[in-house]
Amino acid sequence: MNTPEEHREKLRSVWQSTQEPPALSPLTADISTDVCVVGAGIAGLSVAYELAKAGRSVVVLDDDRIGSGMTGRTTAHLVNALDDRYFEIERMLGADMARLAVESHTAAIARVAAIVAAEESDCDFEMLDGFLFNPPGESQEVLDREFEAAQRAGIAIERVERAPIPDFDTGPALRFLNQAQFHPTKYLASLAAAIERAKGRVFTGTHATHITGGETARIETKSGATVTAGSVVVATNTPINDRYLIHTKQGPYTTYVIALRVPGGSIARALFWDTAQEAGMQDQHGPIPYHYVRTQKVGEHMVLIVGGEDHKTGQNEDYEAPFRSLESWTRARFPMAGELEYRWSGQVMEPIDGMGFIGRNPMDEKNVYVVSGDSGNGMTHGVIAGMLISDLILGRENPWTALYDPGRVSLKATPDFLHENLNVAAQFRDYVTGGDLAGEHQIAPGCGAVLRKGASKVAAFRDDAGALHEFSAVCPHLKCIVHWNGAERTWDCPCHGSRFDALGTVLTGPANTNLAPA
Repeated sequence: MNTPEEHREKLRSVWQSTQEPPALSPLTADISTDVCVVGAGIAGLSVAYELAKAGRSVVVLDDDRIGSGMTGRTTAHLVNALDDRYFEIERMLGADMARLAVESHTAAIARVAAIVAAEESDCDFEMLDGFLFNPPGESQEVLDREFEAAQRAGIAIERVERAPIPDFDTGPALRFLNQAQFHPTKYLASLAAAIERAKGRVFTGTHATHITGGETARIETKSGATVTAGSVVVATNTPINDRYLIHTKQGPYTTYVIALRVPGGSIARALFWDTAQEAGMQDQHGPIPYHYVRTQKVGEHMVLIVGGEDHKTGQNEDYEAPFRSLESWTRARFPMAGELEYRWSGQVMEPIDGMGFIGRNPMDEKNVYVVSGDSGNGMTHGVIAGMLISDLILGRENPWTALYDPGRVSLKATPDFLHENLNVAAQFRDYVTGGDLAGEHQIAPGCGAVLRKGASKVAAFRDDAGALHEFSAVCPHLKCIVHWNGAERTWDCPCHGSRFDALGTVLTGPANTNLAPA
């Protein structure tokens, strides 16, 4: 029989499949340190790296392996060409903040290049250009507005007649110079090794159950071991220590990725993005998000990596459909694409004003820091977090503090704030609806469904051997009803993006505990 872990193995990303992380190394005894970082993705390890290099003692905790979270499930674009568009950032936050956004993301690319050189990281780092284009037949308004706003913000950008895709005439495009790509899990391995050489400690297979700040921060773990620290940084994609505030200012979106084999040299070494959503493209579910494309050498051959088809986490009827749509979109534009070799999904946290949340956790002790709201630019946001949070902890001035302040209020983003939170409120109607099926007898092996049992709702999963497993369908974070994701065999919360495997074990926050037994 396939266990939940075995099923998820089939959906491993190209990065997770080509860089095996070291064995788990759990924390087994109490330990004290200057800074404890929770999360061993690019944000957590970047913070730990900068602090360790500055001479601080650092402990990193992760409940799985290094890069097992969203960093291992990205498409790994390193860009200052932001997904949320500079004309929108300028509208909501002002021209000065748009220039700081360019400055910080440009600095992040440069910082990765410097670390790759300093640590001799074999992570396929490569500087290249990026091209933004419209879907066929669409107005050039989005490109015109972005070109003008990006120029005002200080980006190196040019207009070109088309993006260099041989069998697909994109029409006029914007060329963003000095972008980059890399192999993210190989890069994380270099960071982890450098942290440990600087006397930092990285503990994997260690679940942080309670995180509290104060004169001395305390991080309690499931094993019973406790970390005490001068400061704590929560870098878990979405904060597991915050129940409300940050989660009202961002929305969780599931994004899908495929990788297909292509002939070497058939596609230009570049990054590609379209403007499908801004151009108003729709399907039966609403706006179609933009697509993002790059290539990667795997062994002796090349794969084309294409992402897109985003939707609110837990809010879809057919979880196989995005993969089908993505493959159809890709083959129509890249006819040289051959065998489908990898497919996976990730989760991005979309902030209401386009900028991430990096800094002191609002309404918390002053020594508690968070990183979240990365939108589709998690790689550069994670590196920015390393520079910004290390400066805050070390008492150094940083020009980006206000831009990424998790406690900021963006009045012009109020409509987006209302939209996200009305969407969350609407999910509570699940308490008064019926179940997905009439009864457990209708659940096929390998499938799950939410069932109505009296006044309660139960998340029921039948494993491949036919045994039924039942849990409360109530997410332990803020009590929304989870939905079954048949493609990945997970229970997904439609409110704030918590995810659980088929047997109710928490995979991603903000929930930090498993689904309760039924």
